[in-house]
Amino acid sequence: MRHRLHALCSYFAMFPESFAEHWLSKLSSPGDLVLDPFCGRGTLPFQALLMGRRAIGCDTNPVAYCISKAKTNAPSIGRVMARIDELEKSYRESIVRIEVEKLPPFFHVAYDSEALHQLVFLRRRLSHRTSLVDGMVAALVLGSLHGEADKSKRFLSNQMPHTISTKPEYSIRFWKKGRHRAPKRNVFDLLRMQLSYRYETGAPDERALIFNMDMRDLPRHSTKFMSPVRCVVTSPPYFDVTNYAEDQWLRFWFLGGPTEPKKQSFSRDDRHGNVDQYWSMLADMWRTLSLVLDKKSDVVIRLGATRIGPERLVKALEGVAKVSNRKVRLVDSYVSEIIKRQTESFRPGSKGCRVEVDCHFRVT
Repeated sequence: MRHRLHALCSYFAMFPESFAEHWLSKLSSPGDLVLDPFCGRGTLPFQALLMGRRAIGCDTNPVAYCISKAKTNAPSIGRVMARIDELEKSYRESIVRIEVEKLPPFFHVAYDSEALHQLVFLRRRLSHRTSLVDGMVAALVLGSLHGEADKSKRFLSNQMPHTISTKPEYSIRFWKKGRHRAPKRNVFDLLRMQLSYRYETGAPDERALIFNMDMRDLPRHSTKFMSPVRCVVTSPPYFDVTNYAEDQWLRFWFLGGPTEPKKQSFSRDDRHGNVDQYWSMLADMWRTLSLVLDKKSDVVIRLGATRIGPERLVKALEGVAKVSNRKVRLVDSYVSEIIKRQTESFRPGSKGCRVEVDCHFRVT
């Protein structure tokens, strides 16, 4: 049975847990420290905990940080349920009425009035960075904030993809043309339902170390690692594929961000359209890894691109590895076609990213 916390919140451009499980089984042992410097929704660190490894995750995106930290540092279900009850008891529509009235038109079409007031209240009250319990509640909200409301009652919004947040003007046009209406939802009831469902498969006893920062800063925090990193399994941002700050703008809003999509300053590597800058970023990754890896270690990297062929991707990745102050050898590489692309659900027929390459390196 798939562990239900894996799917706590859907995330665009993520590798499946089977990918993490395969490489962790092959390249690490229980007790080893493993790392994902671009951890996204935390698939690698969470799977590592399930397999008895110790884990570190890092991501610049506040949304990724909230989700990853919640699932890898899960508090007891009783504490989270009590917090939801406490929040509901203290909720009053009047507390946030003025704030809701000032929101752009998108929000009033995207959500039923009751749900919107409750969301704004939770946005104001939750301390997701300082409280693990509030962090889990926030992650549960993020997982249900938007999605295909005509297919599942677990989504709060009007009809939207569950992986990305579509832009406000496009969304309103789409809803008006299709005569879509926001579903009536009680956020607190939905949170209790989702909490029970996600915790049905339990939670790991151990916890991972999750950083909300640029991966280049990892060496400065290496004293917190307890030991050198034995294995890295990661998937850096694909070349010219997605802008996480814009594509996750609605979830970012719930965590305190702006009320419209904007290019944010939290990432230097959000979406590279320049090839030289892209490979410079991956060269920085190799420099960083060389400072935290064990004497003998393995690095698995999954890459994709819209305008770079798979052979060129492999050769270029192997080339930038030479900036490392360690000896890096390409053990093997694999090319696979992306059969069921996430973009097809909201951009049918788009060219996008068609193939991925997996490269296994040995570092000594």
